[in-house]
Amino acid sequence: MTSVTSLFDPVEADLAILVDNLKDLVRAQHPVLFAAAEHLFQAGGKRMRPAIVLLLSRALLPDQDLTPRHRRLAEITEMIHTASLLHDDVVDDSGVRRGVPSVHSLFGNRIAIQAGDFLFAQASWYLANLDNLEVVKLLSEVIKDFAEGEIQQGINCFDTSLTLEAYLEKSYYKTASLMANSAKAAGVLSGTSLQVNQDLYAYGRCVGLAFQIVDDILDFTGSTNALGKPACSDLRSGNLTAPVLFAIAEKPYLKVLIDRHLEEEEDLDEAIALVNDSQGIPKSRALAEQFAHQAVHHLDFLPASDSRQALIDLTEYILKRLY
Repeated sequence: MTSVTSLFDPVEADLAILVDNLKDLVRAQHPVLFAAAEHLFQAGGKRMRPAIVLLLSRALLPDQDLTPRHRRLAEITEMIHTASLLHDDVVDDSGVRRGVPSVHSLFGNRIAIQAGDFLFAQASWYLANLDNLEVVKLLSEVIKDFAEGEIQQGINCFDTSLTLEAYLEKSYYKTASLMANSAKAAGVLSGTSLQVNQDLYAYGRCVGLAFQIVDDILDFTGSTNALGKPACSDLRSGNLTAPVLFAIAEKPYLKVLIDRHLEEEEDLDEAIALVNDSQGIPKSRALAEQFAHQAVHHLDFLPASDSRQALIDLTEYILKRLY
């Protein structure tokens, strides 16, 4: 399978600059907050969100170099994403992130939350300095959506009446909003038309939803080592995802187990077995494929280029993570 590193070859040099700049953007602040944020930056990750911004920017401006504002948008996107991970790990009590100890397990909940708040604030500051009100509105919406997604996830914990539509809405808030709005922001900074900006937004939204659904499938099918976090952690914590929601309709006893919060000793193992014995995972895979194919359609307007091809290949990479 094509690695995500080689997938981003057209912006490899841009991503290297981004990583160096991210460290500079937070270096001058409190050393403990910097250490907490840098720990997560150094843990790596796929850099998918800034890569999408950079690839779209190069695809939209094929005969020009990236402007400092395009680069800064990519950096802001990664800062917002990293801030959300810091908060997520506290809320989910995750001990591992990207295969290394999570920030809150090393520094404590208070520092992890403060580091996340600090990164959100830094991102907002650099966002304001782009001097583009539409881009400010787009990325500010993302920060609001993160909070909305966390609230929805908390309210719907172990709620077997959760609909697929509500699951997709929460997935948009927590994952796809950043990809959709930062993609659209790349278009705004490039001076593209309203229709193009709508296609960019739709591409990011569809990629984000496909990515989240695949992640939710891998929570059942991937190993702890491959995931960088404990397997089946979502179900264990009551976060009901697409495979579970599809399975509940087919396996009534799964609803019984979840309604009692998997409290009995064998409940979690039974629930996992029921999901695996249902059409929950195949139906979730088909849903992810649907969003991935829609994403490609929204790139039809772009002229042929290495960056455009990488954006198309990204949708295939997301789906191939399942195999």
